Amino acid sequence: MSERILEGIKVIELATYIAGPASTVILADFGADVIKIEPPGRPDPYRGGHLRGSDAPKSEYPYGYIIDNRNKKGVALDIKTEVGRIAFNQLIEGADIFVTNMPIPTRERLSISYDDIRTINERIVYASISAYGEKGPEAGRPGFDSTALWARTGLMDLVKPGPDSPPARSLPGMGDHPTAMSLYAAIMTGLFRRERTGKGGHVSTSLMANGVWWNGLLTQAMLCGGQVVCRPPRENAGNPLHNLYKTRDGRWIHIVFNTNLHRWPEFADLIARPEVAADPRFDSQEGRIANSAALIPIMEAAFAERDLAEWVQLLDENRFTFGDVRKIDDIPADRQMLEGRVLRPIDDPAAGADYVVDTPIWVEDSEKVAPVMPPELGEHTEDVLREIGYDDEGLAKLRAAGAIL
Repeated sequence: MSERILEGIKVIELATYIAGPASTVILADFGADVIKIEPPGRPDPYRGGHLRGSDAPKSEYPYGYIIDNRNKKGVALDIKTEVGRIAFNQLIEGADIFVTNMPIPTRERLSISYDDIRTINERIVYASISAYGEKGPEAGRPGFDSTALWARTGLMDLVKPGPDSPPARSLPGMGDHPTAMSLYAAIMTGLFRRERTGKGGHVSTSLMANGVWWNGLLTQAMLCGGQVVCRPPRENAGNPLHNLYKTRDGRWIHIVFNTNLHRWPEFADLIARPEVAADPRFDSQEGRIANSAALIPIMEAAFAERDLAEWVQLLDENRFTFGDVRKIDDIPADRQMLEGRVLRPIDDPAAGADYVVDTPIWVEDSEKVAPVMPPELGEHTEDVLREIGYDDEGLAKLRAAGAIL
């Protein structure tokens, strides 16, 4: 069996919904012992997200909880009780990493700020996610990825079909998983520093910062004096060779022809429009852009003559860069998704699926932990507490105080 890089690393998670828990799933994949703590009477609301619907699909299977909380141990512990706090502190004493995405005022109210935690364990890597950052006048402001990452950063205003379109709504949780990757990177950086210096520390990221990082190219352009405006509609695109076209069967293909421009005559032949290669309006990239309004209708007509599958084969065989715009339902049958390790098998009928979405990091010669279902509320409470010295009498006291289930 190959090594599991994070085996022996203990993680205490006090986080809800997506971004915080998603970061610890990656740690669990590489062998870390992740203990998710939830109050007995107020568990993570994400547990029931698959039933509530709204913009997210309803399902009898807890799909969101599976992807972000699999491979963890579940402890139901009320840290607001005196005895519950003692147990929590003992868990922190033996931990390497503490992860939270609680708002800063909540951290202070629960006494789980970095200063609180490091007084218990100065070697711990304290990892936190906030909506708008840990400092500044809005540090305590709550938010979700749709508000802090998507709306606040300009993405909502720029990623839309055209300047006159309403702002583009993000999909549920779309920004949380990339933000979780940032926190994972911060955690590993903190662990690396501890390995070198013996010192723990506070590492963090924010939804807002990740939104700006996503759009770093245009944000930096603006900072350097460039004027950033919303792209024109597809039919008025400035570059006809970096555009979307509808195929005969009503699907879409995204052409990105920005390199190897000397192959323009080949491309013109491929789309059965050889005459455009000799047209002086289109014989250079500058000309094609300047005459975009004339070239786009020609290309629209060309792409409407074949089905998507035919275009994919032609463009692929001739090694032109393109994107076949697929639907989410196409993913399970996509061979590259499977062999490219985007999806991973899960052997449990309770998952309601044969595969789970894998975390997008691989270390060759290091085996990931096989995915198992996320814990039920308090499923591992007794086991975890017994590991830190609680016996039947100690557990009974916790239960009598309402600190555990």
